[in-house]
Amino acid sequence: MIALEIADVHRWDGGLSLKKVAIITGSSSGFGLLTTIMLAREGFEVIATMRNTEKADQFKAKVTEQEVLERIHVHCLDVTDPNSVEELKKRVESIDHIDVLINNAGFAIGGFAEEIDIDDYRRQFETNVFGVIAVTQAVLPKMRQQQHGKIINMSSISGQIAFPGLSPYAASKYALEGYTESLRLEVKPYGIQVALVEPGSFKTNIWSSGMEVSRPVNSSYQSYMEAILHYIESGKAKHGDPNQVATLICTLAKAPKLRKLRYPIGRGLRMTIVLKHLLPWQLWEKVVLKQILRRTRI
Repeated sequence: MIALEIADVHRWDGGLSLKKVAIITGSSSGFGLLTTIMLAREGFEVIATMRNTEKADQFKAKVTEQEVLERIHVHCLDVTDPNSVEELKKRVESIDHIDVLINNAGFAIGGFAEEIDIDDYRRQFETNVFGVIAVTQAVLPKMRQQQHGKIINMSSISGQIAFPGLSPYAASKYALEGYTESLRLEVKPYGIQVALVEPGSFKTNIWSSGMEVSRPVNSSYQSYMEAILHYIESGKAKHGDPNQVATLICTLAKAPKLRKLRYPIGRGLRMTIVLKHLLPWQLWEKVVLKQILRRTRI
């Protein structure tokens, strides 16, 4: 019993603590903000990373318990900047152990593949894919040395089902899924667990300030894009409560084992995934296009 207690103790800013430590990227809004607060309320010491630390005021606006706020440690991090990631690595090395890494930072670029600049595809991958890889590489040595840890990568239903008008985002999430599947198999022998959380449509800023839409003047795809945006807008009333996703992440962070690679969450998501795998492709694409284009003539 004593040995177990000593193994669970880590140093935090010079003091002894029994609390677990989590790192989360993109903690200033959406799932990241909610998850940070939930983990702190569950007793985790949370290194809440964000590009703009002025947005840390969100925590004080949403949390009244002082002891919870004291468990949230804001750290400036741009996942696309090697120097910024190196500073995170130094902080990781200064802590006795890291229990959970949640790679949440991300954004979406929309538009039609013919019209989206190749540099925009690169920007999409720099954050959603290479940013995840860079941060994971900064944390993995610590987890491997301690022989335990969890890495939870925030994917999307777009990592299994692509949608027209969102090819940069879908491509980045498909890439993230492949990376995470390989990573899980590589690090499991070292006691490190890896999983994907795949949200469907939820009420977060990914559909507003979190998404960039390329819409050139006189676009050949103008009516098609309007139909897609109308389809997205008309479905917003059915978007889920983002607290459900944050709750799932916290549950995984506390669970003894991550038994599955993928954890889809959202209304009708599992059935949609099953249908995509069961239906012949010609029937699947007919169903998808019919839903989007039923009021549009192209």
